[in-house]
Amino acid sequence: MQPPKAADASDAEPRPDSDRRKPDTDAETPAGSTLAGSEASQAERVSGDEPLLPARVHRPSDLLRLLIGVLAVVVLFSVAAFAHGTTTGLEQDINKGTGQAPDLLIKLAGLVSSIAVLLVPVAFAIERLIKRDGLRIADGVLAAVLAHGVTLATDLWVAKSASGTLQDALTQPQPGDAVTDPVHGYLAPVIAYMTAVGMARRPRWRVVLWMVLLLDAFAMLVGGYTTPFSIVLTVLIGWTVAYGTLYAVGSPNVRPTGQHLMAGLRHVGFRPVTAMRADDAPDSGDQSDRGRRYLVSLEDGPPLDVTVVDREQQAQGFFYRVWRRLTLRGITQRRSIQSLRQALEQEALLAYAAIAAGANAPKLIATSELGPDAVMLVYEHIGGRSLDALEDTEITDDLVRGAWEQVKALQSRRIAHRRLTGDAILVDRFGTVFVTDLRGGEIAAGDLVLRMDVAQLLTTTGLRVGPERAVAAALAVLGPDAVADCLPLLQPIALSRSTRAQLRRLARERSQREREAVLEASDAAKRARAEDAELSRNGDRKTARKSLRTEKQAEKRAMDDALEEAREEDLLSQIRREVLLIRPQAPVEPVRLERIKPRTLFSFIAGAIAAYFLISQVTEADFGAVVEQAEWGWVAAALGFSALSYVAAAMSLLGFVPERVSFGRTVLAQVAGSFVKIVAPAAVGGVALNTRFLQRSGVRPGLAVASVGASQLFGLGCHILLLGAFGYLTGTEKTPSSLTPSRTVIAGLLTVAVLVLVVTAIPFLRKFVVTRVRSLFAGVVPRMLDVVQRPQKLLTGIGGMLLLTGVFVMCLDASVRAFSGPDTPHLSYASIAVVFLAGNALGSAAPTPGGMGAVEGALTLGLIAVGLPKEVAAPAVLLFRLMTLWLPVLPGWLCFNHLTRKGQI
Repeated sequence: MQPPKAADASDAEPRPDSDRRKPDTDAETPAGSTLAGSEASQAERVSGDEPLLPARVHRPSDLLRLLIGVLAVVVLFSVAAFAHGTTTGLEQDINKGTGQAPDLLIKLAGLVSSIAVLLVPVAFAIERLIKRDGLRIADGVLAAVLAHGVTLATDLWVAKSASGTLQDALTQPQPGDAVTDPVHGYLAPVIAYMTAVGMARRPRWRVVLWMVLLLDAFAMLVGGYTTPFSIVLTVLIGWTVAYGTLYAVGSPNVRPTGQHLMAGLRHVGFRPVTAMRADDAPDSGDQSDRGRRYLVSLEDGPPLDVTVVDREQQAQGFFYRVWRRLTLRGITQRRSIQSLRQALEQEALLAYAAIAAGANAPKLIATSELGPDAVMLVYEHIGGRSLDALEDTEITDDLVRGAWEQVKALQSRRIAHRRLTGDAILVDRFGTVFVTDLRGGEIAAGDLVLRMDVAQLLTTTGLRVGPERAVAAALAVLGPDAVADCLPLLQPIALSRSTRAQLRRLARERSQREREAVLEASDAAKRARAEDAELSRNGDRKTARKSLRTEKQAEKRAMDDALEEAREEDLLSQIRREVLLIRPQAPVEPVRLERIKPRTLFSFIAGAIAAYFLISQVTEADFGAVVEQAEWGWVAAALGFSALSYVAAAMSLLGFVPERVSFGRTVLAQVAGSFVKIVAPAAVGGVALNTRFLQRSGVRPGLAVASVGASQLFGLGCHILLLGAFGYLTGTEKTPSSLTPSRTVIAGLLTVAVLVLVVTAIPFLRKFVVTRVRSLFAGVVPRMLDVVQRPQKLLTGIGGMLLLTGVFVMCLDASVRAFSGPDTPHLSYASIAVVFLAGNALGSAAPTPGGMGAVEGALTLGLIAVGLPKEVAAPAVLLFRLMTLWLPVLPGWLCFNHLTRKGQI
């Protein structure tokens, strides 16, 4: 623990009482009514209050409720739009059941509810103003105004743009061709107002609120002025807008201050003098909810360590805990949202259990609530410093063994700590090791969680003293079997958030050292080559060229040797190696802890997006006419050309990979890319997949990136050359004797020239382009030199690219011929090639997955521009995209999952 600091006197200038945030005088009084009067006045005279707290806080719980509300509105609209029979039957049943209600009762309920729904918010506002809580009223008014605006927008959208089924579910017909409003313009603002001011958290007002809402809903429903879906939509909009407003502007901060802490300590029998804030509050996401810590000195007796936990700190890391709970299997996670009493009872139980197990842990001597929004736990003061605060030279082997002895004591009673980071290990001035931060622990833990604690402490100590000393201390205390059992859990997903961040930082440092070593070897080889060139300048050219090739090969070998020498194992691998020296037969295969892997989630989202776009595009086509007009021979030819494109893509990739990679698996990877590009831009998804595939095939990461970059760079140049060549040929088709290029090609070349001049003339753009191009060529050019030395590889790459373009042009031509009639003008291959190359360029540049929208529009307009009728161009483009984009999705998904299971992507 770091030396404490005075919370007010040393960190902030004294401020007048009028500038301090005053606690709420109603139910939020932190210490209750017994702390009023003399004790409160004494607390105000005690020095040591902390600096001013922010007046407003943004609660993650408000954001969660906002997201839940939005999701509920979407689900309601979906049900209302697609379950028309259900909604109609529900309305008929309600009308039949309420039709027997007496008219007098209906009118009386409507009158009472219409009056009460306005009087209740006004009464609550008066009550809040009397208790000087005007900020809540302002929040409520803002939420009501926003809810009214959302209501008007929803009404307009339903009336003008919504489907007929949705209008029927949300409105009731009225005399004179009129209908009711889909959302009630006065009820939604009232709900938003009452939610934002916190009326629902007060029992008496909550009962009155629900009675009024139910009475109003009953009166409007029975009277035929609304529908059940309209009532639910009104409540959801008011509720969602209220929490969105609270999250945007922040909720009033009701955190207890240091003065409230002093009063609370007096309330449980202590006589505090000063309260000093501790400096070691962590910033890491996995420990940011452990509370604020104070060092409190007493009039008589030793000082105390006090932990204050409030609702805001308790909500810290909420989304991270939810994600861990959903993704990790076989590991019990504490509830994402605990009540303050549950958090208090859990930490108290773990504190008593740790001491009963024989571990050195802070002794809990008192607990108490600080009002409805905070609790405090009072511990005996230990003093000392945390493991993170110690210098490396201060961490002795005895200290590390002491930490392992505490873990052994905890595990003897099956207590899991779950947070064995450097902040949780405390060393007092006598060198005694204590374990703290037991709040996230677990009683009666399973074997998996206990082994995770061993893996976590091995990593924590290994980061400070190295893997050898860390493993030696663990073996001395726990024994070889217990340490070896943790190896399958020695993986980043099983470690704490802060530890994973440290491991990533070390990985970046290792990569930087490797790059520096390679660059140094490259510079040395270049200097040696320059000296040899100077000496052999007078020799013959043949000898000089042979010497140059030899020196380039020597430079490559020197770079590889430097990379091998600079390569370092990561910490987890070093720990495994040390343990395997003692237990060679220990299992090292990582245990699968993830229930939902990011790749699985990615596959699910990709499938949903693909299905959505496929359905949206397919529903717009007249398949009856398409099927009747299509010539199935050409359809089969288009399918064959589409299948051949994956072989060509594999050739174009392997042509720039000097290493040996399986051709069959490469073809499967290209088929899998047809699934990936559905959820990513065409120029991004394929690059990432191919890079990952080459790495898993044994190609080094840097070389894999360079190979894919070389393929993409060469493909870009080939694409531009082919576009220019076919464009030139298209312009000469009508006048072959003159060989005059088309005006479009000339205009395009002039535009490119002007853009190049603009970029080179503006310093900012010139620097930007030069930097990007230099970084690209830094890795690609050496890879290209490796490929150039292997003519067979270079021929494979170039041939694959030309074949890839050719089969796509043939596929588009077959699609056109499938719908061409006797009167349809014949298009040359040059014209179709220009249309395809231009459309493919737009698809690569478009940010939409697979270039959807951009490619279809460009190809259709291009075919029409070169003379094809619209009636033929539209179905031809649809068939082409069906063969090259949509039909390969299912095979691509199967290949993607197959390669994933095999660990090849």
